[in-house]
Amino acid sequence: MTRKKATEKRRHDTGTLLRGLALTLLFMWGSILAPKAGAISFALDSIAEWGKFPRFCVNVYRWGDKFFNSYDSTYVQGSGKRWNIKLKGDSWVDVYDFKFATDGYRMAMLSRPSTTAGFYLSYMAVSVGYDMNISKYFGGSSEARKRFNAQFNCSLFAAEYSFNTNNIGTTIVRMGPPGETRHTHIDFRGIDTNSWAISLYYFFNHKHYSQGAAFYYSKIQMRSSGTVYAGLQFSGQQFNFDFSELNVDEQPRLPEAWDQHYSVRNKNYGLKVGYAYNWVFHPGWTLGVSAAPVVGLRKGYINIPGENGNSFFLSGQMRASLVYNLKRKWFFGIVGRADSDMIYDKEHSLIASNLSMEISAGFRFDLW
Repeated sequence: MTRKKATEKRRHDTGTLLRGLALTLLFMWGSILAPKAGAISFALDSIAEWGKFPRFCVNVYRWGDKFFNSYDSTYVQGSGKRWNIKLKGDSWVDVYDFKFATDGYRMAMLSRPSTTAGFYLSYMAVSVGYDMNISKYFGGSSEARKRFNAQFNCSLFAAEYSFNTNNIGTTIVRMGPPGETRHTHIDFRGIDTNSWAISLYYFFNHKHYSQGAAFYYSKIQMRSSGTVYAGLQFSGQQFNFDFSELNVDEQPRLPEAWDQHYSVRNKNYGLKVGYAYNWVFHPGWTLGVSAAPVVGLRKGYINIPGENGNSFFLSGQMRASLVYNLKRKWFFGIVGRADSDMIYDKEHSLIASNLSMEISAGFRFDLW
């Protein structure tokens, strides 16, 4: 090919590309901003009119919404609004309850409450927001603790992820042998813990019960209903306690081999089976309860790093809520949660729990 022909070909290809871009822009202009449209609209029917591919996307969305998120409207209904803005306050504490096998010696620790407040803006299933640590104004810790929760809910199933840490300290509130247990108030800073969990579970009565109506304000329960649910949970804990930093007269009576240290690292594989019920005791009001034990296999070590072993795993999750919906626009709610894990061997047992309370108020609306 001569240099002249090559140059003409490049010009031809460039011209073809520019014409294609121009046509694409004209199509977008005509589809979205043309006078016949009157205004930009993100309604599904309007999006479907933009072309074949948008129509295909809308059809897929409608099929998925019907398959994964359909309810019997006698029992569960949507709010009719795509947007909502919410003000939320959240407070939580950690509880560690030790019991030793040799003589029944007990020790309990309770962390100072961590409290956050923030605003959230949501569009359908997408939510963004910001939380601010306000613990120091309510008698809690002035240091921020890391805690994260994420949920996905539809009528058929739910998926959840949680992560919680405590490396700022706790308080020993009780210790002693049976019959001689005394209340204490010992500040304990030698703590570094983190725990996480991932779970996926299926609702068997998914046409009549909505978890979103009781705990996430995404649906409205119209009539009382409950369901059994079941699924899988994958979780882990990493705990480190160093009691040697305490004064001798404040140190708990631990097994001698522990040398005033306690460490745990494990992963757990469990089956989660529970029951949930939403009680609509008055129009607009819903009282929700949910409880589920988790049983399975634990793999990891206690106090001897590297010497991993297998044992029985047991944990439990409880939820309770009170939700009020006013004319489908305003919503108010209180949600309480308790998550507990049991760790044990022939020398001891530990029940580690995270307890939380959330108060929310919000407004649902549409922009178009």
